[in-house]
Amino acid sequence: MRFLRRVRADVRARRNLETYAVALILLAFALASMIGDALPDDVRWAALLAGVGVLLYRATLPDEPRGGRDVLGDRADFDATPLPKLFDGVKDVRIFAPSAANLLSPYVCETLRTTVLRHPEATVRVVVMDPGQDDAVRIARRQLDEPDGHQVQSLPVALDAVLERLALMRGWKTAGSVEYRLFPYNPGFSLVLTDPDAWQGRAIVELHGAGRSTFARTHVDLTRERHERWHAYWVEQFDFLWESARRVAPRVPGAEDS
Repeated sequence: MRFLRRVRADVRARRNLETYAVALILLAFALASMIGDALPDDVRWAALLAGVGVLLYRATLPDEPRGGRDVLGDRADFDATPLPKLFDGVKDVRIFAPSAANLLSPYVCETLRTTVLRHPEATVRVVVMDPGQDDAVRIARRQLDEPDGHQVQSLPVALDAVLERLALMRGWKTAGSVEYRLFPYNPGFSLVLTDPDAWQGRAIVELHGAGRSTFARTHVDLTRERHERWHAYWVEQFDFLWESARRVAPRVPGAEDS
């Protein structure tokens, strides 16, 4: 089954197509040869030489980068992905971050509204830190705010702004829905999942570290097709966060003014 999933992923990504095509042809010739003399010798030799030619062609291709370069990056690699492309056709978005301020900008929220949330039954679920957990927020601020003092926002202020934004998003009249919850501490990573239960599921994980710039943090980009084990691990991490997080009661209209 894993082999079939890999082949399916390669075909969808248009990788190794010539190898699979020749392999199918050779398999067909092999099955025909079992019947007897159903194929002339010159046809058999042609198929064999085609297979050898493909192997020689593959041998001349440059080696694929090692060291996980297709999986590992930093904030710049993540920001280089156009957000409409990231959310194109997606119906299930799950986010965890201490404040999610760097992700849930007004532009991203509008992108979610016009892409994901226009689909019936689409969901955007977000977990951020609980601002009422003073000690946890204070520790997370020491870890996450820029160590050189050049930050453009502080965690508590950013968290309050995002919570205001999420409350407004939950009230949007869209086909899909927005839900959010509050987690009591920072587990040391941020996480974005897109359609995690589908074959094209994707998990982008940011590892926070300590004492380094926000833009220097390691990002791990995993897909369900090619990294099944670790993709499943991070989906389970979000499920734990979501089930453990505190629900936020909907606002009552006019309650702020009373």
